[in-house]
Formats: sequence, C-alpha cells, structure tokens
Amino acid sequence: MRSRRVLEPNERIAEVLFGLIMVLTFTGSLSVAEADRAEVRTMLVGALGCNLAWGIIDAVLYLMGSLSEKGTGLLTFRAVRNATDPNHAQRLIADALPSVVASVLLPAELETMSQRLKQLPEPPGRARLRKDDWLGALGVFLLVFVSTFPVAIPFIFMHDAGPALRVSNAIAIVMLFTLGYAFGRVSTHNPWVTGISMVVLGTILVGMTIALGG
Repeated sequence: MRSRRVLEPNERIAEVLFGLIMVLTFTGSLSVAEADRAEVRTMLVGALGCNLAWGIIDAVLYLMGSLSEKGTGLLTFRAVRNATDPNHAQRLIADALPSVVASVLLPAELETMSQRLKQLPEPPGRARLRKDDWLGALGVFLLVFVSTFPVAIPFIFMHDAGPALRVSNAIAIVMLFTLGYAFGRVSTHNPWVTGISMVVLGTILVGMTIALGG
C-alpha cells in the first residue's frame, strides 16, 4: 500500500525523546546528597526496566498503527473499485492523498488513478503486517531502550553520585538539543531555536513527570 523508509526521521526523533524523558525521570529524582551505590543501582535497574517495558509497549502500538493504516488503505481501495459514480471514486482517492497533492490534481488525473486501481488484481481479504512493519517495530523498541544508556553510563563508571549526575545531565542536555535541532531541520523551523526550545520543553516535561509521580 505504501513505499517509505522503515522509520521516518520525525518518528525516530520522537522515540528517542520519549526514551530520554523516561530515563531522566529516574535520574532526576535521585537525591545525590543521600544516594549510595545501592540506591544508584536501584535507580539504574528501574530506568533500564522502565524503558525496556515501554520499548516493547511502543513497538506493539507501532504495529497496531501500521495494521490500522493498512486496513484503512485496503478499505479505500475496495471502495474505489466498487464505486459506480466516478465523482465518488475521485473523492475517495483525493481524500486518501495528502491535501497538497490532492489540490493540484485535475479530475481527469483522479479518474485515471481510479481506472488504474480498478485494473489491479483483487485485493487481499484483510490487511497484513509486512517485513518493514516488523523492522519498524524493532527500530522503535531499540530507540526507546538504547536511549537509556548515554544518560545512565556516568552512574555506572563514576562512584560519586554528585559528579555522575552532573555529567549525566550534561549528556541529556546535549541529546535534547540535538533532537530539537534535528526536528527543526525536518519541520522547516530554525534548528537552533528548536534545539534550545527542546531543552526547555524536555526539562519541563521531566519536572512534570517527577512531580506527578511518573
């Protein structure tokens, strides 16, 4: 039904941001004045376990979204093939296309698409997941889970929780800025402004999550 990359840049950015915010809720709630190695270890296990679980959940949701999208496309395909009114078939095709693309297509072009769709073989009985969907789900899981490690690594190799937290926070700020910069590029906004805004937004989201007991 579609041909595209397994994960689009905006999807990758969103998944890494999600995983980063989740791990920051653990590191941000650590009291460095009182934390010993046992508490740091507990924090690390909790952060890894949380992102492992959410990586799996997010991957399942990705598969559900892919299946739903394929099902919608299949229903549109059948509706166009079964349409007896050419105008109705053209509206169905236009509605399925991005608005910018649909706005420049002439009725004759939409009718050509409709006729070509009707010439295709009979569609399958139900939507099915393909290899790219499973690879996308795996990518989602890895992005959420692996994003834990850059922020957690200082606590693994540094015995003093205070300096480890400062290094961890510095890494998190760099990651947030990089994500914002990348998002600015794909969303046609100023990358530097978006990068700084992402640092501020990420800090606010982490603070809200901690305050709400997340």
